[in-house]
Amino acid sequence: MAFAGHGEGALHPVVFEVTERIRQRSRAGRQAYLAQIEAAIAAGPARPRLGCANLAHAFAACDDAGKAGLRGDAVSIGIVTAYNDMLSAHQPLERFPALIRAAAAAAGAVAQVAGGVPAMCDGITQGEPGMELSLFSRDVIALSTAVALSHNSFDAALCLGVCDKIVPGLLIGASRFGHLPCLFVPAGPMPSGLSNTEKSRLRQLAAEGKLDRAGLLDAEAKAYHAPGTCTFYGTANSNQMLMEIMGLHLPGASFVNPNTPLRDALTQAAVQRVVALAGAEALPLGHLLDERSYVNAIIGLLATGGSTNHTLHLLAMAAAIGITLTWQDFSDLSAVVPLLARIYPNGTADVNAFQAAGGMPVLIGFLLDAGLLHDDVQTVAGPGMARYRQRPLLDAAGKLAWHDMAAISLDRDVLRPVAEAFAADGGLKLLDGNLGRAVIKVSAVKPQHRLVEASARIFEDQAEFQAAFARGELEQDFIAVLRFQGPQANGMPELHKLTPPLGVLQDRGYHVALVTDGRMSGASGKVPAAIHVTPEATAGGMLARLRDGDRLRLDAETGQLEVLLTDAELASRQPASCPPSPGGTGREMFGLFRRSVGSAETGASIF
Repeated sequence: MAFAGHGEGALHPVVFEVTERIRQRSRAGRQAYLAQIEAAIAAGPARPRLGCANLAHAFAACDDAGKAGLRGDAVSIGIVTAYNDMLSAHQPLERFPALIRAAAAAAGAVAQVAGGVPAMCDGITQGEPGMELSLFSRDVIALSTAVALSHNSFDAALCLGVCDKIVPGLLIGASRFGHLPCLFVPAGPMPSGLSNTEKSRLRQLAAEGKLDRAGLLDAEAKAYHAPGTCTFYGTANSNQMLMEIMGLHLPGASFVNPNTPLRDALTQAAVQRVVALAGAEALPLGHLLDERSYVNAIIGLLATGGSTNHTLHLLAMAAAIGITLTWQDFSDLSAVVPLLARIYPNGTADVNAFQAAGGMPVLIGFLLDAGLLHDDVQTVAGPGMARYRQRPLLDAAGKLAWHDMAAISLDRDVLRPVAEAFAADGGLKLLDGNLGRAVIKVSAVKPQHRLVEASARIFEDQAEFQAAFARGELEQDFIAVLRFQGPQANGMPELHKLTPPLGVLQDRGYHVALVTDGRMSGASGKVPAAIHVTPEATAGGMLARLRDGDRLRLDAETGQLEVLLTDAELASRQPASCPPSPGGTGREMFGLFRRSVGSAETGASIF
């Protein structure tokens, strides 16, 4: 399997400066991490050191060839899978273990499913009690990955997962086994159904009472209609972009549809690569990833207008290998990384249109040519990010090969070069002021909506907001404050139920915005939303001291997030108390997480 390489432009000075300060800031943590994995590497393969009973347990369920291989020196691949057949994105993974086992046997290796991890769907739990478990599921997945790999009989790992918290959790867990090579194997997006523009239009009609439940359900079923990832550019598809631009997918693998010959060939090729990385090429995950990989990840997120959830996840993922990222890193890079893709909700196209326009190989080519990516990184395809300018194709005989892609977009309404960017910056900004620090994504927010100064309306859950909207109380300029939605309060749920009514009000000509210590994620859209406010209301944040009618100012251009009150007035107020968790739907089981979790600005992690 051959991958060719190309050169890159001179590295942008801001990319260099941000990378260097991350390296300096992370020196102690990175050294400690590397020392840990070097000790594991120096100890040599673990399987030969297992006791006879331990090893017999490890291969008891294998066929004769597998038993012989694990008795000997065959490469042992541990599969960690997020398969379930309820979720469209993960249903295709049902077929992957058989494909992987056969490909491993053909390569003289042995593959076993080491363990499964939970895979919940934020699309199902939006606005429901289960959403309060969503963010915490990332760390449960990390723990589950560690349990799977703790059998200590593997020489390499393959991680199968797609959606919002699953990929970050898998990478956090796998990073703690950084002495092993690891490759991520995607499943791909479902074919396009009802357009995202039409879906959004019908959702707003439903919010206005102009479309009944049956009509809305019919529309949603046409949008989410087949196996594969949802086609809008939310956290799931941002995950796939990240794994590719970090060099953890095979080149061009992210957005190939499931259950196709090309997808199967890529899955089989992933096995061949991980066997090579566990053998002659010897590239453990902890050596593949470094601060340059994570800077590339941030740049990819900014250039594509990706999910704001990754202002949490990337921090937690980097911390797992001893690297400390900050929101300031995102903001500084956003100032120089242009927006090169328009994918819903930042445009009308879906990820299949992005793939047809050239997809990841063309995007990476644009960034490399502009000096906006580190090329001198390690990847699962070999040294150098330039290998990811290639696209996988099947020849007439069905053989997989990679072909050079010219950095030319086939649809400039979806994907553009740096010189013709949709916007000069990445649209992700850091907000600061007497209400705390927050992030805002403005790539889908029109310039005339980026400054809102209006009276606050205070809400403590989405249902309260929706009831006020239904009563007609919100026909005015206002800034909705949804507080006690942070990780310590209730697990930091996404607040997508607010999107349609806020969009309706903005379309009616009102100046509206959202300020919250909760999340909006990859669906952050046309209404300005200051999210992840830190400190959160439960942890002494100023949101707890706000009252209805307070004058707020959200300025996405200047980075201002203020209540127009004196410090003395704010300090004199008694903060509101966090409502007690109602329990049920498993929420009472996660009290330990709520008590242990860090702030949003450090990744909202329990580790």
